[in-house]
Amino acid sequence: QVQLVESGGGLVQPGGSLRLSCAASGGIFSINTMGWYRQAPGKQREWVASITTFGWPNYADSVKGRFAISRDNAKNTVYLQMDSLKPEDTAVYYCNALRPGGSVVGPWGQGTQVTVSS
Repeated sequence: QVQLVESGGGLVQPGGSLRLSCAASGGIFSINTMGWYRQAPGKQREWVASITTFGWPNYADSVKGRFAISRDNAKNTVYLQMDSLKPEDTAVYYCNALRPGGSVVGPWGQGTQVTVSS
């Protein structure tokens, strides 16, 4: 059974940093690109970043240069290092595995709340 558990969110001031983690189980991690998504209040969930099984990253323009995605295949965990955070980064952050066409593989986890505020 696929399970995704996100952690590491919190309250941070603008300009601050957070590191999110996502532990994946159910056999989806090693064979799939992994991605981070976020959903702000009143908005649709949006893609933030993804990383292939070979470690090649890709980022949404809104986070490029500020966020860094990485993965530890031995731990079935994907990370999102978020620096220079802005209030508009406030959202619930989720991870998932991606199929080649871009659709997600597993059910969504509970997410982790990131709030950027002074």
